Amino acid sequence: MARLTKKQKEAQSKVEKGKTYSVAEASALIKDITNVNFDPSVDIAVRLNVDPRKANQMVRGVVTLPHGTGKDVKVLALVTPDKEAEAKEAGADYVGLDEYLDKIKGGWTDVDVIITMPSVMGKLGPLGRILGPRGLMPNPKTGTVTMDVAKAVSDVKAGKIDFKVDKTGIVHAGIGKASFEADKIAGNARELLTTLVKLKPTAAKGIYIKSIHMSSTMSPSVEIDTKRFTEQ
Repeated sequence: MARLTKKQKEAQSKVEKGKTYSVAEASALIKDITNVNFDPSVDIAVRLNVDPRKANQMVRGVVTLPHGTGKDVKVLALVTPDKEAEAKEAGADYVGLDEYLDKIKGGWTDVDVIITMPSVMGKLGPLGRILGPRGLMPNPKTGTVTMDVAKAVSDVKAGKIDFKVDKTGIVHAGIGKASFEADKIAGNARELLTTLVKLKPTAAKGIYIKSIHMSSTMSPSVEIDTKRFTEQ
């Protein structure tokens, strides 16, 4: 096992063992224990009491973080010529159709989100093997397959993210950067957690949110008290 550095030991010493923190406390603590020479992402991991193998217990959704993600999200709009202008005006980084489909076929996936129209989805089907594993396949449920291309692009640029419970029952999501003020990290975290509570499947029995942990890149994780969110 690798030895901890002096900074890592100092960071761990500030996280009280066995203690669960409020969202506000955790957000402030994450800033305090993050000590790297870049601006790391702040992530949250929520363990849910669901069985993702069952369709009626799948948890998937979208949330617009009130303070954004802190990332420059690269958006590709795969649209017909009549929609190109509005996609560009809304801030899409790449706009087009056939030329980008050919690039993707060749292995190009240098984007974070792909937004398209219902009429174009047929052309994307054959690219599922490339886009699916990278989480780039557009989906109506996440608002990335729509006729209102401009709104979809604007929402993503403003901090809209999609999330999905993984096969182990955990939802992972980036909720900002360590350079954010603590109250902005907390605000984004609460928005995600509140959204997850609203999406509780009726088939899920017992305590829905089993644990919540927050961390930044390379920092120790901080456990958040689940009571407020399990009581809703």
